[in-house]
Amino acid sequence: MTYIIGQPCVDIKDRACVDECPVDCIYEGKRMLYIHPDECVDCGACEPVCPVEAIYYEDDVPEEQAEYYDYNVKFFDDLGMPGGAAKMGAIDKDHPGIAALPPQNTDH
Repeated sequence: MTYIIGQPCVDIKDRACVDECPVDCIYEGKRMLYIHPDECVDCGACEPVCPVEAIYYEDDVPEEQAEYYDYNVKFFDDLGMPGGAAKMGAIDKDHPGIAALPPQNTDH
């Protein structure tokens, strides 16, 4: 099991979750953050600190955001297991489903 980052993160990327993650499994794409499903230890530290409530336990992803499970998992298809987000830095890509979204309103 893993946590999933959903739609409210698109074009926000607050990064409070990154600071709280004890295993460095939250990676930064161009438009949103992604949780590596194999590196996440399900500690839940990221969820309460997200200011836009974009992080869900995988079984609790809202139905209207169900595709975000695949977006998070498939983001890592060509990256494999990098072994930590800090050494990767920002990654100059997003899942195609995220890249295709119109710009999100970032007023919150």
